[in-house]
Amino acid sequence: MQDVFVKDIEKYLGQEVRLKGWVRNIRHSGKLLFIILRDGTGEIQTVAFQPDLGEEAFETAKRLTLESSVIICGIPKLHPKQEGVYELQVTQVQPLQIADVYPIGKKEHGPDFLLSNRHLWIRSQKQWALLRIRHTVYYAICNYLNEHNFIRFDSPILTPNACEGTTTLFELDYFDEGKAYLSQSGQLYLETGIMSFGRVYDFGPVFRAERSKTRKHLTEFWMMDAEAAFVEHDENMQIQEDLIRYVIRTVLSECALELQILERNTEALKAADAPFKRMTHYEAVEVLRQKGSDITHDKDLGAQDEVLLTEDSEVPVFVERWPKEIKAFYMKRDPLNPNLVLGDDLIAPEGFGELIGGSQREDDYELLLSRMQAENMPIDDYQWFLDLRKYGSVPHSGFGVGLERLVAWLSGTPHIRETIPFPRMIYRIYP
Repeated sequence: MQDVFVKDIEKYLGQEVRLKGWVRNIRHSGKLLFIILRDGTGEIQTVAFQPDLGEEAFETAKRLTLESSVIICGIPKLHPKQEGVYELQVTQVQPLQIADVYPIGKKEHGPDFLLSNRHLWIRSQKQWALLRIRHTVYYAICNYLNEHNFIRFDSPILTPNACEGTTTLFELDYFDEGKAYLSQSGQLYLETGIMSFGRVYDFGPVFRAERSKTRKHLTEFWMMDAEAAFVEHDENMQIQEDLIRYVIRTVLSECALELQILERNTEALKAADAPFKRMTHYEAVEVLRQKGSDITHDKDLGAQDEVLLTEDSEVPVFVERWPKEIKAFYMKRDPLNPNLVLGDDLIAPEGFGELIGGSQREDDYELLLSRMQAENMPIDDYQWFLDLRKYGSVPHSGFGVGLERLVAWLSGTPHIRETIPFPRMIYRIYP
């Protein structure tokens, strides 16, 4: 008898097989017992008939509870009433552990209760579907980059200084070396990699010590940062667009069941796989003011501004060429207007907000040095970063994708806390 996974059950029709997993649901009706078994790859209904199983084994099976672990043997068959669905005719049931009364039931539970029981909540069907989409998005991003000449180049999590100031960083004592910080971006270190490999990316956890309580913020989250030599502003945005559209297609292709479980409107995702809109920051502000926002031309977009800006769009919207005062020191100035930088933010439709931040980087040593001096940055601490502009500097660009933000949009999940296995927020670090 062969051990098989639920996802492969159709390959074994008519053959006796062995499944190992957990009881998601159980009910009995007279001499019939129905057990919904999940094994991580999927779920299947198993049907036990008392005369076939034997009275003692049948009674043992009836004692199973929600989330009990079990081995079930049987013969896969087509479901008699549902096309393309399979069930298992049970020949043997072996309980491994009869679970205690499971604390998460069918009744409504509040978010605090569910988050406190996150170690159990992730077993639920919707959380299973959501985290499988996360898995698919992660690998889709990596696959796209690997196929387009990017090399994985891991940046450090512990850093001696900040990418954009220390006000939103976690600080710690680092042996006898003084203060260190948990990274909020691998960008600066990634720029070193392009001089060796041309195109590089990293993908891992980053940290922001902002006291944000919105549905779009986490304290610990995953970010993919990419940098590319000889890529300028417009090409940088095209790479971002091609990447996101590739991820959309991959999720639609590989996660049909998961999207169905989450009741995601897949037509909206299909519509988003089309050329993205582009507008300058100035144009975006003009549009927003016409829609009733009080934003001014020297301000960043707020969460409601992002919603207003994309409410009539089926595709994500690039906002580019931002005022230099509200963007980072390393962004290259627009040659047509030195008061602007060649930066972009990509805003998702359906109210899901910013997905990507990117820019062409300043490649001139003297210009970058003067900006750092103007911001009173500790030049000695960043000399290694300036060195990149002394030894073979080239035009280059990069961007960062927030994994949880992207997963939230693709899955239609309103709160980002469900897009990561164990969310860390300003009011939660358990479990």
